[in-house]
Amino acid sequence: MSRIVLLDNEAVQVLGDRTHRQHRRVLDQLQTAGIRTVRGFPVEVAVPTTVRVEAGWDRTSSAWAFVNQLPIADVPLGPKHADAAAGIRKRTGVSVADAHLGSAIQAAGSERVTVITSDPGDMRNLAEGRRVDVVAI
Repeated sequence: MSRIVLLDNEAVQVLGDRTHRQHRRVLDQLQTAGIRTVRGFPVEVAVPTTVRVEAGWDRTSSAWAFVNQLPIADVPLGPKHADAAAGIRKRTGVSVADAHLGSAIQAAGSERVTVITSDPGDMRNLAEGRRVDVVAI
């Protein structure tokens, strides 16, 4: 069974602030994902690039050195995701970053999708019928 764990803006900001009260919780979620990988269940952790921009995560900045060490892949806003995100934004009125996250949820080839988020209701709406596990922070 494959799984992808996606991060929203708040999850990225929490990871970037080691003093944030939820930092340990988000980090624990990512470590749990890593343990599943070791046990033979492939798990990918990813963040849409527009979410990184919204959160201020610059991979070249030393301020993000800790987060840069984590195995978090980018989900680029290519044509496929841009078209899907535009539709989601039009239907729901969410931000560009949230619409991109919604397109990543819907396009995930994984059997299971988990989103670490501060807004569980929005993530379920963005999934537009796709089963998604939501971890609220």
